[in-house]
Amino acid sequence: MENQMKSADPTPDNLPVYNSHFVPGPPGPAAPLPAGYAGVLPMGYYIPHQPSTFPLRQPAGSAHPLQYQPGKYPVPNQHPTPVTWMPGPAPMLNCPPGLECLTQLDNVHVLQHFEPVEMCLGFEANNRYDVKNNADEMVYIVNEDTDDLTRNAYRTLRPFVLRMSDRMGREVMTLQRPFRCSCCCFCCPSTRQELEVQCPPGVTIGSVAEHWNLCRAVYSIQNEKKETMLGVRGPCSTYGCGSDSVFEVQALDGVTCIGSIIRKWNGLLSAMADADHFDIRFPVDLEVKMKAMILGACFLIDYMYFERSPNQHSR
Repeated sequence: MENQMKSADPTPDNLPVYNSHFVPGPPGPAAPLPAGYAGVLPMGYYIPHQPSTFPLRQPAGSAHPLQYQPGKYPVPNQHPTPVTWMPGPAPMLNCPPGLECLTQLDNVHVLQHFEPVEMCLGFEANNRYDVKNNADEMVYIVNEDTDDLTRNAYRTLRPFVLRMSDRMGREVMTLQRPFRCSCCCFCCPSTRQELEVQCPPGVTIGSVAEHWNLCRAVYSIQNEKKETMLGVRGPCSTYGCGSDSVFEVQALDGVTCIGSIIRKWNGLLSAMADADHFDIRFPVDLEVKMKAMILGACFLIDYMYFERSPNQHSR
């Protein structure tokens, strides 16, 4: 009677203890499924020769927990999504090291990172930007290097240092903005903003200088000898809501437009937060140093006209 009432359980009461140093050999032929299971293994079984298969539960009556060797089984969400970088061309003559990618491009996108601490606490954080091409491949990463006191004391007028790095983590360009007082007359030269571009760091290739104008933003792009090479002419109003702000890059004649710096309107995010998106266009055969200077002018324009500051509601 006891033998008839006892349930037929193929799982033994005491599982054998295996040596942890046992090295399994090559897998043999697949064993047939137990009778009564049409192509589906019962709950609690798993195939040991497939590392990607996890047991649904530990077999009943087991006194030894299942252990897995590190690195043998995949862990979901273990690594973040990798960043796709633009392939770097070989070094070129008459091209500053690190700017080889710009020689192949006629358009780049500058995307500013959104900093929640600025909106929630009003604390001015270091700005960060991604520079990408039309294929959404990363070209450069730009990080501001300014101390907390300077950022929060001067806000949008603060002097700053921007460091641009390539796919190898090398700093290929440095952009420096000195402090300019804004309490004097706007036509005074000491109040005009300026940005110096160095590539490689320590070697000045040019500067972006602001010029006084009654109703619009006007800049000149100069080479290392302070000779004007290009001009930048902004719209009459850079505070428009619901539309893009276009800054034309003009030749020396002041009429021919050879490129543009467009601040894209991103809806509510553009109105309330620091998450600007710039579309920069220039001729593909333009000198690479001038491309770098136009890219530098974009950052000066961003700080002067589109940097949101909780304590500064007008510019």
